[in-house]
Amino acid sequence: MTRLGFLLDSDSCIGCHACTVACKSEHDVPLGVNRTWVKYIETGTFPDVSRKFSVMRCNQCDDAPCMKICPTSALFRDDKGVVDFDDSNCIGCKSCMNACPYDALYINPETNTAHKCNMCNHRLEVGLEPSCQIVCPTQAITIGDLDDPTSKISRIVARDDVAVRAPEQNTKPKVFYRGADQASLDPTRTAIANDGMIWAETTPSHPSVPVALGSKPTDEPGVVGRTAYTTAHHMTWKSRVSGYLVTKAVAAGVMAVAALLVLLGHEDVQAAVGVVPPVVAGVFLAATGFLLVTDLKQPTRFHYLLTRGNWSSWLVKGAYVLMAFAVVSGAWFLAGVADQTDLLPYLAPFAALGAAGTAGYTAYLFAQCEGRDLWQTPLLLPVLLAQAVTAGGAVYAVLDVFMDVPAPTAIRWVLLGGVLATAALLSVELTSHGSRHVELAVHAMTRGTWSKQFWWGGVVLGLLVPFVLTVVALVADIDAPALVAVGGIAALAGMFAYEDAFVRAGQSVPLS
Repeated sequence: MTRLGFLLDSDSCIGCHACTVACKSEHDVPLGVNRTWVKYIETGTFPDVSRKFSVMRCNQCDDAPCMKICPTSALFRDDKGVVDFDDSNCIGCKSCMNACPYDALYINPETNTAHKCNMCNHRLEVGLEPSCQIVCPTQAITIGDLDDPTSKISRIVARDDVAVRAPEQNTKPKVFYRGADQASLDPTRTAIANDGMIWAETTPSHPSVPVALGSKPTDEPGVVGRTAYTTAHHMTWKSRVSGYLVTKAVAAGVMAVAALLVLLGHEDVQAAVGVVPPVVAGVFLAATGFLLVTDLKQPTRFHYLLTRGNWSSWLVKGAYVLMAFAVVSGAWFLAGVADQTDLLPYLAPFAALGAAGTAGYTAYLFAQCEGRDLWQTPLLLPVLLAQAVTAGGAVYAVLDVFMDVPAPTAIRWVLLGGVLATAALLSVELTSHGSRHVELAVHAMTRGTWSKQFWWGGVVLGLLVPFVLTVVALVADIDAPALVAVGGIAALAGMFAYEDAFVRAGQSVPLS
């Protein structure tokens, strides 16, 4: 097995885009997406200015996060060390796009599957060079075996000052840059000015450091130059993923509270404990599955998660967690309908465990999205669990309006506890920034594009309103289930607003 890698000589690159055109021609790459592209940046102050070129592409990582997260092994490594892809296995989940720290993957609009640079593997197999290397007029692109000490690329990497993109991600990339400006390799150090001086299409879905109209990019903290040419990279996970986080929180939360009521000795309440909770959980689990399947670019292949599952991916593990939880909820429902409520204490531990797994596994899935630093927070798991508690209390608060719910005071304390725990965890999360990527994402969420949604939806509606209404009901000790129900509905609506801001802000930081 060899370890083929790229050497990109920025000192020799003239920004002609021959590599981009050759790549598009070789692979029939549609308009609007690219396997490889050239980025221009400009640094300095007139008259001492310079323009730098850097070729962007898949980094063929030795520790490739796209391979780990791919649920069907559609991304795989061949015996030359090349990370390649198999269209026939791809379900179009787009998880690889968020796992890649280099913006290297895209969804082909003609096949609805994930594509990227594969070093022209079909050419390598017959002894030919990649098309980009052949057409480069200045020989700025070199491919070779990094494990062969006599190869040209190995000698240059060993001898010269070379750099890689995003080394802090520890993906062990095999694309090396010689003579590249660090600002060209770190997209957070350059910005697109809002003055029309950009030579490529940029859209609201193409993230960049925000620059006010008329100001210079270098006015922004940490920014040392302007991006003069780049390509658009569209946001991949949107409202369906945000909604899925809420629907599974509701399913998990209602069963967790039902298990709590059993622990408190209320298992004999057939409707409110034995029957309704698993029905609600089943409905919201079905909604979760619907959102996940419809978000796929190849929804008819959703069963590949089970038949071709890659067990290193938390998409696959999560699917089995959801199925196991559905089985436990189904058993709970059968026991309730059959009026065998004496079985519920035996099912309660499994329901609680399944609820925790259902609510929390997404933290491990998002942790595999190494390109999105905001999602790497260790607080995500406790936040998801606290949200499930909030959702469970909210659902039972609504049920209390329509039926006799045991221990309504305990339900209110559950809702209040979930809200307070979520607020405390979010306050810690927003004040502890682990990297510049996180700082930019938090800025976008709290002071930028999604700030109104975050503060008015996530904080005011989702936390403050249920807190006030629940405290009023508890302190005044009044029998006003409708009041608490309004607070519960507000908590669920605010939960979606926060999750949507969190998911989108995490994808707002440029990766290339």
